[in-house]
Amino acid sequence: MRLVMTILLGSAMAMLSGCDKQSAPAPQPKAATEQEAAPGPEAFTGSFDITHRGEPMPVVAFEAPNGDQVTLGDFRGRPLLVNLWATWCGPCKIEMPSLDALAVRQAGKLQVMAVSQDSSRKLAADYMTANGFKLLQPYLDTKLALGEGFATGQVPTTVLYDKSGKEIWRVVGAMDWDGARANTMMAEALGG
Repeated sequence: MRLVMTILLGSAMAMLSGCDKQSAPAPQPKAATEQEAAPGPEAFTGSFDITHRGEPMPVVAFEAPNGDQVTLGDFRGRPLLVNLWATWCGPCKIEMPSLDALAVRQAGKLQVMAVSQDSSRKLAADYMTANGFKLLQPYLDTKLALGEGFATGQVPTTVLYDKSGKEIWRVVGAMDWDGARANTMMAEALGG
C-alpha cells in the first residue's frame, strides 16, 4: 500500500510541476560584486522591537569624533537615531550606505549617529572615509558601554529616541533604511 501511495503522490507532483508554464524563469545568481553593491532583501533581517518604548537613554560615556567624551543625553532636543556597528560586522557594513542616505534625507529633523564598537577610531574613520559617507561621523565606544546599555548583544542595533530622550523603538539586525518598512517606521515616529 505504501508503494502505491508513493507512486501516486510522485505522479501527482510531476503533473503539477509541469503545469506552471506562465512563470518567469528563475533569475540567475548575481556575481559577488553585484551582491555587495546592491544587497537583496535577504540581507536585511532586522527585528523591529517596541518593548523598550518609553525607557530613557542609557547614561554612559563614549567618544565623539573629536575624541571628547559624550553621552546620548548631550543630544537631546531633537529625535536621535543611534546605530551600533563595527567594521568587522558584515550586516553593519551592508546597511551603512542606506543609514547615511537616511541621515541626508532627514537632516535637520533627525540626528543619525553611528557608534562604532571597534577597538580604535582609525578603523571606523578609515571605513567611513573609504565609503564616502556624507553625514555619518565616527563616534566610538571601545568599552562597549552602549552595547551593554541597549542589552541586545548584537550589532547592528539601532535605537530611535524622541527629543526628550525616551526610546520609541529599536531594530536589532540590519535594516534597509531606504526601504518601505523603514520609511513607514520613520514617518510614524517623526510625524510624516
